[in-house]
Amino acid sequence: MDIAKKLLIGLKAEDFRHPLDFEATLELKQQLPGFDIAVRSLLGPVAEQVFYLNNIASSVLVGEKQLPDLNKLMLDACSTLDLEPPQLYVQQNPVPNAYTFAMRGKQPFMVVHTSLIEMLTPEEIQAVIAHELGHLKCEHGVYLTLANIMALAAGLLPIWGSVITESLRDKILEWQRCAEFSCDRAALLATQNPKVVMSVLMKLAGGSPTLAPKLNLEAFIEQAKAYDAISETEMGQMLKTAQTAQLTHPVPVLRAREIDRWASCQDYQNLLQGDKKEYNQKAPLKGGWRNW
Repeated sequence: MDIAKKLLIGLKAEDFRHPLDFEATLELKQQLPGFDIAVRSLLGPVAEQVFYLNNIASSVLVGEKQLPDLNKLMLDACSTLDLEPPQLYVQQNPVPNAYTFAMRGKQPFMVVHTSLIEMLTPEEIQAVIAHELGHLKCEHGVYLTLANIMALAAGLLPIWGSVITESLRDKILEWQRCAEFSCDRAALLATQNPKVVMSVLMKLAGGSPTLAPKLNLEAFIEQAKAYDAISETEMGQMLKTAQTAQLTHPVPVLRAREIDRWASCQDYQNLLQGDKKEYNQKAPLKGGWRNW
């Protein structure tokens, strides 16, 4: 890395958590009291063993002697974000993706697909790793597990499973979209370069190993502004809401716009300077943010 980054000693999730993530998580805790404890106690150990067996059998565990460049990217990001390193696996997969799993007090891990690595620069790979570290820092694991359970619920319990899935699905999907904003902020804090994070989002939207070097980030940022303009009409806002209602992630242009905005605000600068006093976690939400 060419840029000397500032280490964020004592960084807490609340220091950078997106207000939408804060609010959506609070709502889930109120609607599902005790659920986080139940998942950690009953499902956590089993899920961890299943994932561990799959990872150790079908992926490559990154370390000092295995893909050390990737290992260094992760360790540097962990150092910047003041987080203990998880296990990092690389898995052969044609679908560009990365994911993480952890229960509090257990061994966390993340998996990055080879197809994603192949179209990103080292700095962008670190942004992906830091995004997944954001899930660990914010302890998103419990509700991410719930999302996966819901995908199986209807099949396991044809009647009640369908009812439960239908009643919670929209709220969980909304929470997932909110949580991604916090993790994008973690990626920015780790790389300390908003263009790197936005470039990852651009390549996820329309990249490939061949096309990635040819993409124009400034044009993509202008595209994000055009997406905003659609909300100026009632019809456009309604179409945007319908388009994103079933997505697990906000659309890439919206995520890029959010990172561009946060990189320019005082909260972000305060964190880099080690001054967290002025950060207001419960700041009022801007109108329309819930409509991805």
